[in-house]
Amino acid sequence: MFEFRKPLIAANWKMYKTVGEALDFVKEFLPLVAGVNEVDIAVCPPFTSLAALSIGFKGSTLKLGAQDVFWESQGAYTGEISPTMLLDLDCRYVIIGHSERRHVMGESDLIINRKIKAVGLAGMIPIFCVGETLEEREQGLAREVVRQQLEKGLQDISAQELVIAYEPVWAIGTGVNASPADAREMTGFIRENLAILYDKTWAEDVLILYGGSVKPDNIAQFMAEKDVDGALVGGASLSGVDFAQIVRLNGNV
Repeated sequence: MFEFRKPLIAANWKMYKTVGEALDFVKEFLPLVAGVNEVDIAVCPPFTSLAALSIGFKGSTLKLGAQDVFWESQGAYTGEISPTMLLDLDCRYVIIGHSERRHVMGESDLIINRKIKAVGLAGMIPIFCVGETLEEREQGLAREVVRQQLEKGLQDISAQELVIAYEPVWAIGTGVNASPADAREMTGFIRENLAILYDKTWAEDVLILYGGSVKPDNIAQFMAEKDVDGALVGGASLSGVDFAQIVRLNGNV
């Protein structure tokens, strides 16, 4: 990992946990990561738990994130959540372009681009997800798919504070994770493309996370790779004990 990039470990709870369960997690998790300063920690719960966790995280170093956002600050958009609303709850990060939004909800690169712009303008940090499907990988298209996702998602966006999450779709929630070599190859490729889109100095500052069946027993392997600056953690982040082990990067609490 680059000397000046502080790692980020982010939890994506997806559509899990009631408000009560979220608060129980905080009570269990906070003591387990007390004194951890070498990494930044973010938790991205469902929208329903954001307000409770905004209060629950007070006095801690934990950062709050959202799993999605709309691109307008207000308006007649039934069911949507604006960047302004997320800011009001002290959100620092917003996940954008997750494969489940792309492949289940049908989000296009244009929609993802608009969301990244809106989050940046609001002063929050996008966690911009890219990654290929198994079919694309088997056809030798992984690099081309990720390159296009980067170019289209970041079109007309100036160099801003940004986190990229590489999530091979075939490794999300399947129990099958990419090897550290796979992660090294693609995160390095992503950084090379960021340098082309913007400049090398900015590209060296961008955090690139790996996501896809990250667990306490494999986090250290991924973090040992040069261009892997942290993880976007799904299922394993639902347990306070497991997520604390991942945050500590060594499988221990």
